[in-house]
Amino acid sequence: MTSRGSARPAQVFRRGLYHRRMAIIFGLQLLAIVIVCLMGFYDVAPLSAVLAVIVIVSVLSWLAARRQWAPVSRLAQAVSDWNEQSSDFDGWRPDQLPRRTDADVATLAGSLYGFANRIAGYNQRERNFTRDASHELRSPLTVIKMSADMLADDASLGDFGQRSVQRIKRSTREMEALVEALLILARESDNGLTEEDFVVNDVIRHELPDVMEMLEGRPIKLELEEPARFVLHGSPRVFAVLCWQLIRNACQQAEGGTVVITVMPGVVTVSHRGEPVPSNGANRHGFELAIAQRISERFHWPLELQTREGRRHIARIRFPESTPVTA
Repeated sequence: MTSRGSARPAQVFRRGLYHRRMAIIFGLQLLAIVIVCLMGFYDVAPLSAVLAVIVIVSVLSWLAARRQWAPVSRLAQAVSDWNEQSSDFDGWRPDQLPRRTDADVATLAGSLYGFANRIAGYNQRERNFTRDASHELRSPLTVIKMSADMLADDASLGDFGQRSVQRIKRSTREMEALVEALLILARESDNGLTEEDFVVNDVIRHELPDVMEMLEGRPIKLELEEPARFVLHGSPRVFAVLCWQLIRNACQQAEGGTVVITVMPGVVTVSHRGEPVPSNGANRHGFELAIAQRISERFHWPLELQTREGRRHIARIRFPESTPVTA
Protein backbone atom coordinates (compact mmCIF):
# COMPACT_ATOMS: atom_id res chain seq x y z
CA MET A 1 0.00 0.00 0.00
CA THR A 2 1.51 3.35 -1.05
CA SER A 3 0.80 6.88 0.10
CA ARG A 4 -1.28 9.24 -1.98
CA GLY A 5 0.62 11.05 -4.66
CA SER A 6 3.85 9.16 -3.85
CA ALA A 7 5.84 6.52 -5.71
CA ARG A 8 7.28 5.18 -2.48
CA PRO A 9 7.83 1.43 -2.82
CA ALA A 10 5.97 -0.96 -0.61
CA GLN A 11 7.77 -1.73 2.63
CA VAL A 12 8.70 -5.24 3.70
CA PHE A 13 8.10 -5.81 7.41
CA ARG A 14 9.68 -8.69 9.29
CA ARG A 15 7.59 -10.69 11.72
CA GLY A 16 8.92 -11.06 15.27
CA LEU A 17 11.25 -8.08 14.89
CA TYR A 18 9.84 -6.38 18.00
CA HIS A 19 10.35 -9.49 20.15
CA ARG A 20 13.94 -9.94 18.97
CA ARG A 21 14.80 -6.32 19.70
CA MET A 22 13.26 -6.48 23.15
CA ALA A 23 15.15 -9.71 23.86
CA ILE A 24 18.40 -8.02 22.80
CA ILE A 25 17.70 -4.94 24.95
CA PHE A 26 16.91 -6.87 28.11
CA GLY A 27 19.67 -9.39 27.44
CA LEU A 28 22.25 -6.60 27.23
CA GLN A 29 20.77 -5.02 30.34
CA LEU A 30 21.07 -8.29 32.26
CA LEU A 31 24.63 -8.81 31.06
CA ALA A 32 25.66 -5.28 32.04
CA ILE A 33 24.09 -5.61 35.50
CA VAL A 34 25.82 -8.97 36.08
CA ILE A 35 29.20 -7.54 35.07
CA VAL A 36 28.77 -4.48 37.27
CA CYS A 37 27.65 -6.61 40.22
CA LEU A 38 30.72 -8.85 39.82
CA MET A 39 32.94 -5.76 39.72
CA GLY A 40 31.38 -4.60 42.96
CA PHE A 41 31.63 -8.07 44.52
CA TYR A 42 35.39 -8.27 43.80
CA ASP A 43 35.97 -4.63 44.84
CA VAL A 44 36.94 -3.61 41.32
CA ALA A 45 34.51 -0.66 41.57
CA PRO A 46 33.01 1.09 44.61
CA LEU A 47 29.40 0.40 45.61
CA SER A 48 28.24 3.91 44.62
CA ALA A 49 29.62 3.46 41.12
CA VAL A 50 27.93 0.04 40.81
CA LEU A 51 24.57 1.49 41.82
CA ALA A 52 25.00 4.43 39.45
CA VAL A 53 25.82 2.11 36.54
CA ILE A 54 22.81 -0.10 37.32
CA VAL A 55 20.53 2.94 37.31
CA ILE A 56 22.04 4.24 34.04
CA VAL A 57 21.71 0.83 32.35
CA SER A 58 18.09 0.50 33.51
CA VAL A 59 17.20 3.98 32.20
CA LEU A 60 18.87 3.29 28.85
CA SER A 61 17.03 -0.04 28.57
CA TRP A 62 13.70 1.66 29.35
CA LEU A 63 14.35 4.35 26.70
CA ALA A 64 15.27 1.71 24.12
CA ALA A 65 12.14 -0.33 24.91
CA ARG A 66 10.02 2.82 24.72
CA ARG A 67 11.47 3.60 21.31
CA GLN A 68 10.55 0.13 20.10
CA TRP A 69 6.99 0.62 21.40
CA ALA A 70 6.65 4.05 19.70
CA PRO A 71 4.88 2.75 16.52
CA VAL A 72 2.20 1.04 18.63
CA SER A 73 1.81 4.17 20.76
CA ARG A 74 1.43 6.40 17.67
CA LEU A 75 -1.10 4.00 16.21
CA ALA A 76 -3.10 3.96 19.45
CA GLN A 77 -3.07 7.77 19.58
CA ALA A 78 -4.24 7.98 15.96
CA VAL A 79 -7.13 5.60 16.73
CA SER A 80 -8.02 7.60 19.87
CA ASP A 81 -8.08 10.88 17.92
CA TRP A 82 -9.96 9.45 14.96
CA ASN A 83 -13.30 10.96 14.04
CA GLU A 84 -15.48 8.50 12.14
CA GLN A 85 -16.77 11.35 9.99
CA SER A 86 -13.24 12.23 8.86
CA SER A 87 -11.51 10.70 5.86
CA ASP A 88 -8.02 11.60 7.11
CA PHE A 89 -6.26 8.34 7.98
CA ASP A 90 -2.66 9.50 7.54
CA GLY A 91 -1.93 8.80 11.21
CA TRP A 92 -2.35 5.06 10.74
CA ARG A 93 -1.54 4.41 7.12
CA PRO A 94 0.77 1.37 6.94
CA ASP A 95 3.15 3.17 4.56
CA GLN A 96 3.57 5.94 7.14
CA LEU A 97 5.11 3.53 9.66
CA PRO A 98 8.89 3.44 10.16
CA ARG A 99 10.69 1.14 7.76
CA ARG A 100 11.82 -1.30 10.48
CA THR A 101 8.40 -1.71 12.08
CA ASP A 102 7.42 -5.18 13.25
CA ALA A 103 5.17 -7.06 10.83
CA ASP A 104 2.49 -7.62 13.50
CA VAL A 105 2.23 -3.86 14.08
CA ALA A 106 2.08 -3.26 10.32
CA THR A 107 -0.69 -5.87 9.99
CA LEU A 108 -2.65 -4.19 12.79
CA ALA A 109 -2.21 -0.79 11.13
CA GLY A 110 -3.32 -2.17 7.76
CA SER A 111 -6.42 -3.79 9.25
CA LEU A 112 -7.38 -0.60 11.10
CA TYR A 113 -6.77 1.44 7.96
CA GLY A 114 -9.07 -0.80 5.94
CA PHE A 115 -11.69 -0.76 8.70
CA ALA A 116 -11.61 3.05 8.86
CA ASN A 117 -12.05 3.28 5.09
CA ARG A 118 -15.06 0.95 5.25
CA ILE A 119 -16.62 3.01 8.06
CA ALA A 120 -16.06 6.21 6.07
CA GLY A 121 -17.65 4.63 3.01
CA TYR A 122 -20.59 3.41 5.08
CA ASN A 123 -21.14 6.90 6.54
CA GLN A 124 -21.07 8.43 3.07
CA ARG A 125 -23.56 5.89 1.72
CA GLU A 126 -25.75 6.47 4.79
CA ARG A 127 -25.85 10.22 4.18
CA ASN A 128 -26.63 9.69 0.50
CA PHE A 129 -29.40 7.20 1.30
CA THR A 130 -30.95 9.47 3.93
CA ARG A 131 -30.95 12.41 1.56
CA ASP A 132 -32.52 10.42 -1.27
CA ALA A 133 -34.92 8.39 0.87
CA SER A 134 -36.27 11.51 2.52
CA HIS A 135 -37.63 12.60 -0.84
CA GLU A 136 -38.34 9.27 -2.50
CA LEU A 137 -40.35 7.89 0.42
CA ARG A 138 -42.24 11.00 1.42
CA SER A 139 -43.33 12.07 -2.05
CA PRO A 140 -45.46 8.97 -2.81
CA LEU A 141 -47.01 9.16 0.66
CA THR A 142 -47.95 12.79 0.04
CA VAL A 143 -49.59 11.83 -3.27
CA ILE A 144 -51.54 9.01 -1.58
CA LYS A 145 -52.64 11.32 1.22
CA MET A 146 -53.83 14.04 -1.16
CA SER A 147 -55.65 11.51 -3.32
CA ALA A 148 -57.37 10.05 -0.26
CA ASP A 149 -58.50 13.53 0.80
CA MET A 150 -59.94 14.14 -2.65
CA LEU A 151 -61.76 10.81 -2.60
CA ALA A 152 -63.16 11.57 0.86
CA ASP A 153 -64.77 14.72 -0.56
CA ASP A 154 -66.41 12.78 -3.37
CA ALA A 155 -70.16 12.68 -2.60
CA SER A 156 -70.70 9.73 -4.94
CA LEU A 157 -68.80 7.39 -2.65
CA GLY A 158 -70.95 5.12 -0.51
CA ASP A 159 -70.36 4.12 3.07
CA PHE A 160 -68.12 1.27 2.06
CA GLY A 161 -65.98 3.60 -0.07
CA GLN A 162 -65.73 6.15 2.75
CA ARG A 163 -64.61 3.48 5.18
CA SER A 164 -61.99 2.32 2.70
CA VAL A 165 -60.74 5.89 2.25
CA GLN A 166 -60.48 6.33 6.02
CA ARG A 167 -58.45 3.14 6.28
CA ILE A 168 -56.14 4.42 3.53
CA LYS A 169 -55.71 7.72 5.38
CA ARG A 170 -54.94 5.97 8.68
CA SER A 171 -52.45 3.63 7.04
CA THR A 172 -50.80 6.56 5.27
CA ARG A 173 -50.44 8.45 8.54
CA GLU A 174 -48.93 5.39 10.21
CA MET A 175 -46.54 4.96 7.30
CA GLU A 176 -45.51 8.61 7.51
CA ALA A 177 -44.69 8.20 11.21
CA LEU A 178 -42.74 5.02 10.49
CA VAL A 179 -40.77 6.60 7.64
CA GLU A 180 -39.94 9.62 9.78
CA ALA A 181 -38.74 7.40 12.62
CA LEU A 182 -36.55 5.33 10.29
CA LEU A 183 -35.04 8.44 8.74
CA ILE A 184 -34.22 9.84 12.18
CA LEU A 185 -32.43 6.61 13.05
CA ALA A 186 -30.66 6.59 9.69
CA ARG A 187 -29.20 10.03 10.38
CA GLU A 188 -26.44 8.78 12.65
CA SER A 189 -24.64 12.11 12.21
CA ASP A 190 -25.08 15.45 10.48
CA ASN A 191 -28.80 14.97 10.98
CA GLY A 192 -29.83 18.58 10.46
CA LEU A 193 -32.51 18.25 13.15
CA THR A 194 -33.45 21.56 14.71
CA GLU A 195 -32.82 21.67 18.45
CA GLU A 196 -34.69 24.12 20.63
CA ASP A 197 -36.39 24.51 23.99
CA PHE A 198 -39.94 23.18 23.83
CA VAL A 199 -42.71 22.26 26.25
CA VAL A 200 -43.37 18.55 25.94
CA ASN A 201 -47.04 18.97 26.84
CA ASP A 202 -47.58 21.27 23.86
CA VAL A 203 -45.91 18.83 21.47
CA ILE A 204 -48.03 15.93 22.72
CA ARG A 205 -51.22 17.98 22.40
CA HIS A 206 -50.26 18.91 18.85
CA GLU A 207 -49.88 15.23 17.94
CA LEU A 208 -53.08 14.01 19.59
CA PRO A 209 -55.44 14.74 16.64
CA ASP A 210 -53.34 12.57 14.32
CA VAL A 211 -53.22 9.79 16.90
CA MET A 212 -56.99 9.95 17.39
CA GLU A 213 -57.45 9.77 13.64
CA MET A 214 -55.31 6.65 13.62
CA LEU A 215 -57.52 5.10 16.32
CA GLU A 216 -60.78 5.91 14.53
CA GLY A 217 -62.94 2.83 14.31
CA ARG A 218 -61.19 1.02 17.14
CA PRO A 219 -62.65 0.66 20.68
CA ILE A 220 -59.73 2.53 22.20
CA LYS A 221 -59.80 5.98 23.77
CA LEU A 222 -56.92 8.34 24.25
CA GLU A 223 -56.39 10.54 27.32
CA LEU A 224 -53.72 13.06 28.28
CA GLU A 225 -53.03 13.66 31.97
CA GLU A 226 -50.83 16.61 32.88
CA PRO A 227 -49.95 16.73 36.59
CA ALA A 228 -46.81 18.62 35.53
CA ARG A 229 -45.31 20.59 32.65
CA PHE A 230 -41.65 20.71 31.75
CA VAL A 231 -39.33 22.06 29.08
CA LEU A 232 -36.87 19.93 27.15
CA HIS A 233 -33.98 21.03 24.97
CA GLY A 234 -33.75 18.97 21.81
CA SER A 235 -35.64 18.19 18.66
CA PRO A 236 -39.43 18.41 19.14
CA ARG A 237 -39.84 16.27 16.01
CA VAL A 238 -37.76 13.46 17.50
CA PHE A 239 -39.72 13.67 20.75
CA ALA A 240 -43.01 13.52 18.84
CA VAL A 241 -41.87 10.48 16.85
CA LEU A 242 -40.80 8.73 20.05
CA CYS A 243 -44.22 9.34 21.65
CA TRP A 244 -45.91 8.20 18.43
CA GLN A 245 -44.12 4.85 18.55
CA LEU A 246 -44.96 4.26 22.21
CA ILE A 247 -48.62 5.15 21.67
CA ARG A 248 -48.84 2.86 18.65
CA ASN A 249 -47.25 0.06 20.67
CA ALA A 250 -49.77 0.60 23.49
CA CYS A 251 -52.62 0.48 20.97
CA GLN A 252 -51.27 -2.76 19.54
CA GLN A 253 -51.24 -4.24 23.05
CA ALA A 254 -54.83 -3.12 23.79
CA GLU A 255 -58.03 -4.90 22.83
CA GLY A 256 -60.00 -1.93 24.15
CA GLY A 257 -60.09 0.54 26.98
CA THR A 258 -58.03 3.71 27.25
CA VAL A 259 -54.44 4.57 26.37
CA VAL A 260 -53.22 7.21 28.83
CA ILE A 261 -50.32 9.60 28.28
CA THR A 262 -49.17 11.06 31.62
CA VAL A 263 -46.73 13.94 31.96
CA MET A 264 -44.90 13.99 35.30
CA PRO A 265 -41.83 16.07 36.26
CA GLY A 266 -39.15 14.94 33.80
CA VAL A 267 -41.12 11.82 32.88
CA VAL A 268 -43.66 10.85 30.21
CA THR A 269 -45.60 7.62 30.71
CA VAL A 270 -47.74 5.75 28.18
CA SER A 271 -49.98 3.08 29.69
CA HIS A 272 -53.20 1.20 29.02
CA ARG A 273 -56.29 1.05 31.20
CA GLY A 274 -59.17 -1.28 30.54
CA GLU A 275 -59.66 -4.89 29.63
CA PRO A 276 -56.37 -6.78 29.81
CA VAL A 277 -55.00 -8.62 26.83
CA PRO A 278 -55.88 -12.34 27.11
CA SER A 279 -52.98 -14.33 28.53
CA ASN A 280 -53.14 -16.75 25.61
CA GLY A 281 -53.01 -13.93 23.07
CA ALA A 282 -50.00 -13.34 20.88
CA ASN A 283 -47.26 -11.08 22.11
CA ARG A 284 -47.65 -7.95 20.06
CA HIS A 285 -44.44 -6.19 21.05
CA GLY A 286 -43.14 -5.28 17.63
CA PHE A 287 -41.43 -2.79 15.43
CA GLU A 288 -42.77 0.30 17.23
CA LEU A 289 -41.13 -0.64 20.52
CA ALA A 290 -37.85 -1.51 18.82
CA ILE A 291 -37.79 1.92 17.14
CA ALA A 292 -38.64 3.65 20.43
CA GLN A 293 -35.77 1.88 22.17
CA ARG A 294 -33.34 2.88 19.44
CA ILE A 295 -34.42 6.52 19.63
CA SER A 296 -34.16 6.55 23.42
CA GLU A 297 -30.62 5.14 23.25
CA ARG A 298 -29.61 7.52 20.49
CA PHE A 299 -30.75 10.67 22.32
CA HIS A 300 -30.02 9.46 25.87
CA TRP A 301 -33.63 9.46 27.03
CA PRO A 302 -33.89 6.31 29.19
CA LEU A 303 -36.89 4.12 28.36
CA GLU A 304 -38.32 1.81 31.02
CA LEU A 305 -40.85 -0.95 30.29
CA GLN A 306 -43.05 -2.59 32.90
CA THR A 307 -45.72 -5.26 32.81
CA ARG A 308 -48.15 -5.24 35.72
CA GLU A 309 -51.00 -7.51 36.70
CA GLY A 310 -53.36 -8.39 33.88
CA ARG A 311 -50.50 -8.04 31.35
CA ARG A 312 -50.88 -4.26 31.37
CA HIS A 313 -47.85 -2.70 29.71
CA ILE A 314 -46.38 0.63 30.84
CA ALA A 315 -43.68 2.58 28.98
CA ARG A 316 -41.90 5.34 30.86
CA ILE A 317 -39.44 7.81 29.30
CA ARG A 318 -37.15 9.81 31.58
CA PHE A 319 -35.57 13.11 30.57
CA PRO A 320 -32.62 13.82 32.90
CA GLU A 321 -32.03 17.34 31.60
CA SER A 322 -35.62 18.62 31.72
CA THR A 323 -36.64 21.95 33.26
CA PRO A 324 -39.97 22.44 35.08
CA VAL A 325 -42.34 25.08 33.73
CA THR A 326 -42.96 27.63 36.46
CA ALA A 327 -46.44 28.98 36.99
